[in-house]
Amino acid sequence: MTDIEWEYKSVRELAVALSARQVSACELAESAIARIERLEPKLNAVCVRDYERSRVAARAADRALAAGEQRPLLGIPLLVKESFNVAGLPTTWGFPQHRNFVAPQDALTVSRVKAAGGIVLGKTNVPLGLGDWQSYNDIYGTTNNPFDVSRSPGGSSGGSAAALAAGYAPLALGSDLGGSLRIPAHFCGVYAHKPTLGVVPARGHIPPSLAPLPDAIDLAVVGPMARCASDLMLLFDVMAGPDEIDAGVAYRLDLPAPRHERLSDFRVLVLDTHPILPTDSAVRTMIGKLAERLGAAGVRVAQESELLPDLGDSARLYMRLLMSVLAANWPAQVYADLQKQAAALPEDAAGLEAEQVRGAALSHRDWIVANHARAKLRAQWREFFKGFDALICPVSPTTAFPHDHSDRAARRIWIDGEPHPYGRQLVWPGVATLAGLPATSVPIGVSSQGLPIGVQIVGPFLEDRTPLKLAQLMEAEFGGFVAPAGY
Repeated sequence: MTDIEWEYKSVRELAVALSARQVSACELAESAIARIERLEPKLNAVCVRDYERSRVAARAADRALAAGEQRPLLGIPLLVKESFNVAGLPTTWGFPQHRNFVAPQDALTVSRVKAAGGIVLGKTNVPLGLGDWQSYNDIYGTTNNPFDVSRSPGGSSGGSAAALAAGYAPLALGSDLGGSLRIPAHFCGVYAHKPTLGVVPARGHIPPSLAPLPDAIDLAVVGPMARCASDLMLLFDVMAGPDEIDAGVAYRLDLPAPRHERLSDFRVLVLDTHPILPTDSAVRTMIGKLAERLGAAGVRVAQESELLPDLGDSARLYMRLLMSVLAANWPAQVYADLQKQAAALPEDAAGLEAEQVRGAALSHRDWIVANHARAKLRAQWREFFKGFDALICPVSPTTAFPHDHSDRAARRIWIDGEPHPYGRQLVWPGVATLAGLPATSVPIGVSSQGLPIGVQIVGPFLEDRTPLKLAQLMEAEFGGFVAPAGY
């Protein structure tokens, strides 16, 4: 048996084969391991191997299957982002000073996928501190995009996205604060879901040496990645639910059912432009084609609405709150310098760069004011979702860009041949992140250069099943993941 037989099968297909004894969990694990070892010199997506324990888990899965057990992921190989604690494996977040830190216990979501029968093959690469839309660090090196190894697979869940696209496994775990699930999915042509804030517990997804407490970081989520929409929903269901420490009982989650079961019943607003940053013509063209296809399928499609919150104001507020999160653990002297810079800003300075400085030095009093503005924004989104079931918009203004490890402040993102500040890519991910909304990243085609293009389907608060269902219906109607050439 070769890895070619199973490389791009869905979880459903693998589960059927396992149940019919057409393949064993051990054979699936060995097939995946062989493929990883064969392709890793080119991609460098899996930075930590856990092969021996995965073989033990696969043997246990085969015994459970023989006994007639049924679990959602029984015998299914998968991968975990390096930033999740996995007992006995290093968790570094790319920080060289933490290269020897070994997690004593699994992150809660890792425990859940293992309990569901999933076979963890290893951990996938990340950028330093999870702080980039590329995935490289001094410990594990650079991860390449399977569609073009000279380009980024995205970040910070870039290793997971590259591994999925290369056929290593059907599922992976990732996380998202500034698009870290959605942008890698877009760059690598796979699926990802940023859950509603707080729906999936993040205990154990924590920088090295910090205690894995049942706590949540503002704006940040952990979530599933897959090659097809049905697998994405399956992994979401395994991961979601309140932290048992908080609940005091076995976790259970009753989210609303999807608003519709038929594609033609959906009402969507499709956007391709943002007031702060242009969108590359390749992305806009593909979104335009998607809008036409949706309309032809009976979807009620609008391309503007007065119900939509102001995206420019939202981006500035997002930047302020995001930087208050990121700067919380910066050195005291850096924080003191930022306070001086913030105090020196003109009152009318309203650009994203000014908001970065203000947010990094935000007092608790000013955070409360900003959080109140966010509450107003959430009310606007509630009104929006009375008229629409979903917002469909870009994940990123461009397709996957070439590796660029230069000083971050000097980097530029090139849009239709024009340079723009690198950090402004945050504006599209921030649409969903600021208000804590669920957003499903789905592939919709490839550019003339053969690079994947995706969109995010933003849904109502706590209604994760609506964008996930729409992703499934779109995949069934228009197609989804396409493997990179040569894989």
